[in-house]
Amino acid sequence: MTAAVDSIVDRFKLAGHVALITGASSGLGRHFAQTLAEAGATVVVAARRVDRLDELVAQLRSQGREAIALAMDVSDAASVKAGFDALAAKGLTADVIVHSAGVAVSRPLLDQTEADWDGVLDTNLKGAWLVAQEGARRLVAAGLSGSIVQIASITGERVAGGVAPYCASKAGLIHLTKALALELARHHIRVNALAPGYIATELNRDFLASSAGEKLRARIPQRSFGRAEDLDGPLLLLASEAGAFITGGVLAVDGGHLVSSL
Repeated sequence: MTAAVDSIVDRFKLAGHVALITGASSGLGRHFAQTLAEAGATVVVAARRVDRLDELVAQLRSQGREAIALAMDVSDAASVKAGFDALAAKGLTADVIVHSAGVAVSRPLLDQTEADWDGVLDTNLKGAWLVAQEGARRLVAAGLSGSIVQIASITGERVAGGVAPYCASKAGLIHLTKALALELARHHIRVNALAPGYIATELNRDFLASSAGEKLRARIPQRSFGRAEDLDGPLLLLASEAGAFITGGVLAVDGGHLVSSL
């Protein structure tokens, strides 16, 4: 019995894999880097703010993990290619790619600007496409299988006020995930999405603790907000061999928010 359990547990481990995480300078991206490193992967943390990446890499290395910092603006094709080129120069190919880079603009629709729309869609949707495409090209050229995990949102399935560009980007990301899964399956590259609900991070913790946050909490069937740790199991399932037959899937991690009563 113990041997069988150990075999199952081993399928969630990522030793020997190289995991690239975009948006790793803060929030969920930073947390995901820690999670994947603890699972045994060599983690490549990518973002525009390299100073914060250097701090993260130093922290991971102090824990005995293997980590590399990579400057990358996911909204710029040249920057994405340069990042993958820099990784290749180290003799590495990312076979786990987690697109966690994301931005949001929160203001009423009538006050939003074209720049708001472009900024959100360029990072959240175009960026996901650029990173997945370049990463898949490298995997195919190397003859490697892989897993791409897009960080979507429950707002890709249902909407919230004041964040129309964000909702549109995440809905597009969910459909992009399915389209990529269809095309890349023949290359043994899986593409799936995590759709978190309200997860407490450094960016939203004050709001969630406010009176408005308490009203929001009451609408979640589990009556609680998520923790970053609640995403660890789902992420590892999709990233590892434990999820080898899962592609084109969208996994909501939201305390039941998407199935709450209308």
